[in-house]
Amino acid sequence: MAAAVAVETHDLQKHYKNETVITYPDLTFAGGKSYLILGSSGCGKSTLLNMIAGVLSPDGGSIMLDGRDTAGMTQKEKDLFRIRNVGYIYQDFKLIDEMTVIDNINVLKLERVDTSAAGAWLERLGIADKANKKIKHLSGGQKQRVAIARALVKSPSLILADEPTGNLNAAIGESVVRDLLDAAKGATLIVVSHEEKFIPYFDEVIRLGGQNNA
Repeated sequence: MAAAVAVETHDLQKHYKNETVITYPDLTFAGGKSYLILGSSGCGKSTLLNMIAGVLSPDGGSIMLDGRDTAGMTQKEKDLFRIRNVGYIYQDFKLIDEMTVIDNINVLKLERVDTSAAGAWLERLGIADKANKKIKHLSGGQKQRVAIARALVKSPSLILADEPTGNLNAAIGESVVRDLLDAAKGATLIVVSHEEKFIPYFDEVIRLGGQNNA
């Protein structure tokens, strides 16, 4: 694993066609620490992750990744940084139902990602016996663990997780959070959630307010 990525944002804004403007406080995510971002729906939590990952571009302000302003990066450079350094765990998993667990991870080979550690991650997350099962036959908790394994197989230095327990019951959700925190040691971990009960698990908690209308 490369050195954990430090992230800073300054005067960050995102504009939408309905004239909604989401503004963010200046944020600092130190390398190697775990962060929980809390906030109600519509406050821009998922948008923030997408901007940090380079999937979306901000309409104001800046994002610094290890001191480098992403505004000076082309989209190709942002995509390459994400492929090499970022493990992204999506709220809706983004798994292919008709493919097996292992094939959903090995699809990363198309981006020249080394997936040789896939089996080890599935073992670590307790789903090695599901490797050759199709995604459609898995429970919600099992799918979430596959999504975590796929994100971590590249040994990312920055892990972004968007509501990783949003589709799970309380007991499974807490188990998944513990698994994720344990697996993410050594990386910078930023988790978006609305669950206050997860606060004790993280190094720092950031609360985002409501959206501002232009």
